[in-house]
Amino acid sequence: MKFKPNERSGGVAIELGPAERQLPVEATEQAADALPIFNLKKILVPVDFSDCSNKALVYATALAKQFGAELTLMNVVQSFPPPPEMISLETNAEAIEYGRKELEVLHLTIGDAAPCEVLLRTGVPHAEITLAAKELGSDLIILSTHGHTGVSRVILGSTAERVVRHAPCPVLVVRQKEHEFLKPPVTREN
Repeated sequence: MKFKPNERSGGVAIELGPAERQLPVEATEQAADALPIFNLKKILVPVDFSDCSNKALVYATALAKQFGAELTLMNVVQSFPPPPEMISLETNAEAIEYGRKELEVLHLTIGDAAPCEVLLRTGVPHAEITLAAKELGSDLIILSTHGHTGVSRVILGSTAERVVRHAPCPVLVVRQKEHEFLKPPVTREN
């Protein structure tokens, strides 16, 4: 059985395989009751204040509204000890203060759309994200990826990939330039 998008109707076309005669049908209410209930109450949203992470926040806010879930916006300030012979351009305290201010701005932009908390940590981003998800009892992590490939991925690493590998809960990774399943708001042009 194959599912294909139908662009004319906006729905889905189902193609049966050679051995399939009809769609599977469950006639009893008992079968429907046996399905697990999707319980989504806590969503962790790691942000780095990029356009890509703002896109992940849009998805997270929509899911939080739909399921009545609570959002936790998280920023991790990665601390690097400066080499003795170099002067650091930005101190860790400045990076922490910047993160705190930007988290508050994001918190205000969400407004009443969903209950929201902010969390600021220092350390290795993927480790802090997975640890926070475990400590908070998060049901879902929604984070973005910049989609680096090749040499840039080797040099910059992939926080999203590491979170997916080590997270204690499901992870939704939002790519910057991929298919959208959120519809933009309808506007009337005069």
